[in-house]
Amino acid sequence: MMIASTLIAMTLIAPSDPSVYPETKATAEKTAVSPIFERYRGPAQRIITAALAENDAYRKLEELCTRIGHRLSGSPQLEQAIDWAVETMKKDGQENVRREKVTVPHWVRGQESVTMIEPRVERLAMLGLGGSIGTPPEGITAPVVVVSGKDELNSIGDQAKGKIVLFNNIMPPYDPEKGSGYGPAVQYRGKGATLASEKGAVACLIRSVTAKSLRSPHTGAMRYGANDKKIPAAALSTEDADTIARLQARGMPVVVTLKMEAQTLPDVLSGNVIGELRGSTQPDEVVVIGGHIDSWDVGQGAHDDGGGCVMAMEAINVLRKLNLIPRRTIRVVLFTNEENALGGGRAYAADHADELPKHVAAVEADSGVFRPTGYSVECENKEREGVAAEQLRDLVTLLSSIGSMKASTGHSGADISPMKPAGVILMGHDVEGATYFDYHHTQADTIDKVDPQVLSQNVAALATTAYILADMPTRLGERSNP
Repeated sequence: MMIASTLIAMTLIAPSDPSVYPETKATAEKTAVSPIFERYRGPAQRIITAALAENDAYRKLEELCTRIGHRLSGSPQLEQAIDWAVETMKKDGQENVRREKVTVPHWVRGQESVTMIEPRVERLAMLGLGGSIGTPPEGITAPVVVVSGKDELNSIGDQAKGKIVLFNNIMPPYDPEKGSGYGPAVQYRGKGATLASEKGAVACLIRSVTAKSLRSPHTGAMRYGANDKKIPAAALSTEDADTIARLQARGMPVVVTLKMEAQTLPDVLSGNVIGELRGSTQPDEVVVIGGHIDSWDVGQGAHDDGGGCVMAMEAINVLRKLNLIPRRTIRVVLFTNEENALGGGRAYAADHADELPKHVAAVEADSGVFRPTGYSVECENKEREGVAAEQLRDLVTLLSSIGSMKASTGHSGADISPMKPAGVILMGHDVEGATYFDYHHTQADTIDKVDPQVLSQNVAALATTAYILADMPTRLGERSNP
């Protein structure tokens, strides 16, 4: 659906008719909550109403995605994005805005291709995997052997020697109860090259990690072990992986030529971006909210994770405009280098180690810009995790005017995970995930795939949640009398 440019540039108004956008209700349904959270019912609705009526998130995302574009670690575009984020938060009036130094890897894709030369000549849809080595200039030409996974690779013995191994490991369709099958499917992106090289293969191909494709290959990080014989690795579209598998099943040998100019250059200096809404009475206690500002070098990084960044930036902007200053500090952190090393998350945890005991919570938004569905929580201390989960079940009822929400225990986010050993309570900003992996790590991750109204809903949910966490009389995960 096309959106008029005037609508893109202006702030957005939530529809008053629930039939226009059924997940948004005019007023919150009053559900009983504990007295600690009952006191926040009024402020919560005030934040939600203001965020849905007017916010700057989509304009920010348009600037990040359209003017700057994709932002791989080591690239000039990432540094432009970091400078833009610092400048933007300063203009918004945020406090203590700064760049904190992070050393990041510098992998460069270069030109690349996969061409099937037998049983017919056809250019295949591919993307090299991040961190892969390149091929010789003339490429690598070899027969392809298709396997479904490690067990089948082991079963074929020496048949992989001198060949290109294709891991045709199929990701199942999204299940509303179980979610995506990303976890089991992604393993061969990470370790496929190692498994194939151990069997004497000369290169590795994987089926793109997605359940739905329009011949769109998906990139992502791979890794070599310290003692591996390194071989090049790339992803094929699911359609092309299936074509090769069908040809092999019919007894027709497949030969391809893989060409990749990929190389890893010396590490470079980059940075995390910090901006704060300082607390009124306990500013040394901190609630972190954020996403990662880097992206892969394809598409625009709109869902992954430009949306998460602007959600956090605009969440404190909404609160500042409303003059809702919580007791504790809300700190926006835009982490660098999540995609191919987690440098920003590790650096933040190390640089702020003395401060982590006073981190009340860390919330990450890195699941795309889709309808918000609540929060997941995890903590090294399982008793505190359980208490926090109970508290969040009350908190999310205050978001009911946005839509149905739930709180659960489980994975939070990659960038905040290095804070877990210090006992910080980690939270994932959850969204409806049926289509996220259609765009993930592809050329299709562009701003036109982001619904401005849904982005506003996420800003509203994150701003409300951050405010309550930062203003509660006691810290998240601690029991007390109201």
